[in-house]
Amino acid sequence: MEQLESEVLPLPLRFRFRDLLLGDQSFQNDDRVQVEFYVNENTFKEQLKLFFIKNQRSSLRIRVFNFSLKLLTCLLYIIRVVTDNPVQGASHGAGQQNAPNGNIKCIDCQWNGSVQDREINWELIFWVDRKVPVWAIQVIVAIISFLETMLLMYLSYKGNIWEQTFQVSFLLEMINTVPFIITIFWPSIRNIFIPVFLNCWLAKCALENMINDVHRAIQRTNSAMFNQVLILICTLLCLVFTGTCGIQHLERAGKNLSLFNAFYFCIVTFSTVGFGDVTPRIWPSQLLVVIMICVALVVLPLQFEELIYLWMERQKSGGNYSRHRAQTEKHVVLCVSALKIDLLMDFLNEFYAHPRLQDYYVVILCPSEMDLQVRRVLQIPLWSQRVIYLQGSVLKDQDLLRAKMDDAEACFILSSRNEVDRMAADHQTILRAWAVKDFAPNCPLYVQILKPENKFHVKFADHVVCEEEFKYAMLALNCVCPATSTLVTLLVHTSRGREGQQSPEQWQRMYGCCSGNEVYHIRLGDSKFFGEYNGKSFTYASFHAHKKYGVCLIGIKREENKSILLNPGPRHIMAATDTCYYINITKEENSAFIFNQEERKGRPAAGIFDGPSQLPVHSIIASMGTVAMDLQNTSPPDSSVGKLVPPSVNGTGSRRPSIAPVQELADSSSILPCDLLADQSEDDSVFTDEKDQSSAEYVKGYPPNSPYIGSSPTLCHLLAEKAPFCCLRLDQGCRHNSFEDAKAYGFKNKLIIVSAETAGNGLYNFIVPLRAYYRPRKELNPIVLLLDNPPDNHFLEAISCFPMVYYMAGTIDNLDSLLQCGIIYADNLVVVDKESTMSAEEDYMADAKTIVNVQTMFRLFPSLSIITELTHPSNMRFMQFRAKDCYSLALSKLEKKERDKGSNLAFMFRLPFAAGRVFSISMLDTLLYQSFVKDYMILIARLLLGLDTTPGSGYLCAMKVNEEDLWISTYGRLFQKLCSSSAEIPIGIYRTESHIFSSSESQVSVSVDDCEDTKDKGDEARSNDQSDHPLLRKKSMQWARRLSKRSGKWQGVSRDSSRDHSQRIAQQRLNLYRRSEREELSELVRNRMRHLGLPTSGYEDLTNLTASDVMNRVNLGYLQDEQNDHQNTLSYVLINPSPDTRLELNDIVYLIRSDPLAHVPDDPPVHSSSLKEMHESGLDTREDTQL
Repeated sequence: MEQLESEVLPLPLRFRFRDLLLGDQSFQNDDRVQVEFYVNENTFKEQLKLFFIKNQRSSLRIRVFNFSLKLLTCLLYIIRVVTDNPVQGASHGAGQQNAPNGNIKCIDCQWNGSVQDREINWELIFWVDRKVPVWAIQVIVAIISFLETMLLMYLSYKGNIWEQTFQVSFLLEMINTVPFIITIFWPSIRNIFIPVFLNCWLAKCALENMINDVHRAIQRTNSAMFNQVLILICTLLCLVFTGTCGIQHLERAGKNLSLFNAFYFCIVTFSTVGFGDVTPRIWPSQLLVVIMICVALVVLPLQFEELIYLWMERQKSGGNYSRHRAQTEKHVVLCVSALKIDLLMDFLNEFYAHPRLQDYYVVILCPSEMDLQVRRVLQIPLWSQRVIYLQGSVLKDQDLLRAKMDDAEACFILSSRNEVDRMAADHQTILRAWAVKDFAPNCPLYVQILKPENKFHVKFADHVVCEEEFKYAMLALNCVCPATSTLVTLLVHTSRGREGQQSPEQWQRMYGCCSGNEVYHIRLGDSKFFGEYNGKSFTYASFHAHKKYGVCLIGIKREENKSILLNPGPRHIMAATDTCYYINITKEENSAFIFNQEERKGRPAAGIFDGPSQLPVHSIIASMGTVAMDLQNTSPPDSSVGKLVPPSVNGTGSRRPSIAPVQELADSSSILPCDLLADQSEDDSVFTDEKDQSSAEYVKGYPPNSPYIGSSPTLCHLLAEKAPFCCLRLDQGCRHNSFEDAKAYGFKNKLIIVSAETAGNGLYNFIVPLRAYYRPRKELNPIVLLLDNPPDNHFLEAISCFPMVYYMAGTIDNLDSLLQCGIIYADNLVVVDKESTMSAEEDYMADAKTIVNVQTMFRLFPSLSIITELTHPSNMRFMQFRAKDCYSLALSKLEKKERDKGSNLAFMFRLPFAAGRVFSISMLDTLLYQSFVKDYMILIARLLLGLDTTPGSGYLCAMKVNEEDLWISTYGRLFQKLCSSSAEIPIGIYRTESHIFSSSESQVSVSVDDCEDTKDKGDEARSNDQSDHPLLRKKSMQWARRLSKRSGKWQGVSRDSSRDHSQRIAQQRLNLYRRSEREELSELVRNRMRHLGLPTSGYEDLTNLTASDVMNRVNLGYLQDEQNDHQNTLSYVLINPSPDTRLELNDIVYLIRSDPLAHVPDDPPVHSSSLKEMHESGLDTREDTQL
């Protein structure tokens, strides 16, 4: 083949073309094809088309020139009309000055005669008086316009000459140009009338084309509204100008109206006023008026309809944010999939809560149309001047340009958490973040993501909040530190601490005042709060700053290190370049210091910070955003009185050891050992049985399998060997063990049950904080995952390394599932909001199933602490609902009052929220919004929740105040005690106190023992009247009636047996009457347990709970109203209370404990070490530390 190709030469092109025409087969078999490309742009026609049509700039110049010519012709027509002499023009048309005089007189008579006697002089209509200069200019313009029209017609010719010939614009050009050209060769018709004023319509078309070219040249896309307004205005002007010129010309043969009178007549007519003082007198002008009115009635409504439609579309899309405003004003962009009123108000209230953001504008970019509620809110003057709604997609550069994203100060991208497919919602968020980063790489990004496995896709963003990470970590800490969700929610909300100050109840005033505490930062060298503690230890600075100013120093950041350290411990020495993070009502810059008279007279101003104060600061006066602090006498205390004297014990003279002072510099001997790597709990307990010996197999290390990319490594308690997947199933035995229920495992600690729909990767963040290395081993609670859908092997692989973590399939609305997973042995039940119920036809009904199921569990297991996640925060008022409870109604009114005052925390007084029983992840949206002003808030929240473990940074924990601790007396003394002994920083109190609820409904609860003991109390029972039990259940009464009717069938028996039966029936009837709802529920639970083969000995009902048991269950918000005395408990959080706050029994104190690894001896300093290095260095001593 190669030889054949080398011998045969290709045929010339002419032969190939001929063979192709003749159908030669030899050409078809030739596989070599020569392709030639022809470009026609080199032809003269294409070059002209490129210049006149295709090229934007040159075509724009041509259109501007054409528009100018049309305006010039209209101006020349007006000049001709002003200089016109009708008699002179008619004489020129009658025969060049040879017309008889009688004809002229007749014309004069027509001007002065009546309408009936007048005849139309058509010569005045067809002939005009055109001056030679005007004629010459009009001829030149006509020639230019004619040549341009013919050239454009030739260039735009597409094969149909008739279509182009009969176009309106072409016909108008011919009418206004060809007669002028003819007058050059036929001078006698030089004064013939030519309707040059019709060129206004050609000028209108030229203007529209010119504007379109301008928009195309400058890439302006939102010009439809402008074009339509321009078309409407031009149409009105052309109609008025055409009518004015036409009527004026026709009335030359009638009333001879002036141009101004004709214009006045057109305006009066088109405005439908019609004064009647100026009217056309001859029928041609009257016919023209009729035609113009008909044209206006057809054209103008169409134009107005198009304009209104575009206006409505513009209102929906929101227009754009002008470039001038973007360059002179500051704005942020909020990108959402669907804008709900709750999300909008949360964002606006939190964003504009900061004084320096008052001049910012918020541009909302949303692909959906604005709903009615959002539209009403944005019409409020408070928001209408600062919020701009744009309908568009973030994925379109045009819409990003409309929002001026490249000039924005920040861009917030929020996910749609109400979507059924949350993974798809995350994918949309990721694409939006990518689009914004591609369009405006310098714009700071604040991204909210739902699933933790998608977080690494947006790690380039400046701030990222993963919803499931925070949610599960917060719910986990709620089980070991009660109301952590409430604590964090209050910290990340902007408040001034004025909520509830008008309430008559003390707890609401304290709770509302302390809710105003937030986290702030300041450089130590610039601070009055902490500047005097330069060179002192961190715990010394924290204690004395709280004692003196009432602020709580919780963390620092070194200048050379970007990591924030919470409570770095007493070994950290404060430096002037450190950034201090503290909790206070307001930031230091807004604080005014008020000194007492003694200090003003006796001591210089420079010495007010020398030494700690003796009296606590508790008088805080908030006014106009400024906190005035009354500084007490700050002279150093007497050296002889170095300790606080505790009260005597049992009336004797013996005294407990006093509280040691906080050392300025760290002293290793004064600090309690905090090396949790050795786990002192192992030494405290002696393992005697086999079950306890299994716990000795635990080790400390990093989880080997992370379920997603981006999870922070945390040192945890782990199993020495991974548990087989079959051993993770709680309700099924396997070849390794035969346990089939929680009772068989014999757990020493109470269970923590988590009810979720699926085993998502977020559940990993629930387990890690509860298995962290700083949790004492003897306090680890077994974790049971109650899942609607079985987990996959990937998730089981991640949790198989953790001790005492199990799962089972079931739902919370199934009592059998709850009993099998060991709910009677549980201390906490966490109900996670299900993804499938987040979307409902009515938005707020998404929580209906969860609320009813939780309410049922409250009835079945009143001693159980249930922590519930809801989709909508407003639904928390239905938790632990009582229909006729006066106290709940009072709280509802208080919430409405706080909302009317503009509070961002109106829901805070709801008892379930205050007690940490209910939580909504939407309440944490403010964490992302606050990061715009406080860029450290996300990191601090992650450190508090245990999501991040920075080497040297402390962690959140809690301690309970027992009777032995009440001698400390006040919160300030407790602060000193903790700082001096264990270097722990308290940040708040979780208080549970008794409260008498004045409820209008009551129930009588009778113990089971009283119901069973019938022989000794039969007579007393018979004497009881039915009115003593006002809320007897109808079902019990029906059963009693049935039993009483059946007793009639036994009349035929002997008298003794009849008497026995009647007594038995009467006793049964009495038992049913006296049976309460609580007992029926208890019996139902016991019957199901017997049916499942579970022991009933561990089940506790309300009748077995004493008052001390209730008070000891601090996690329990308040019980149902089954108790006779109506004495219930309520719980609430006090963030950074004043130092003189009295401690009460069962108070739980929130602590930030220093990192135990930071105090391990012979290790490098905290700020230069890492957990990884410690882990590697500790491998050699695994047998001692079990690391």
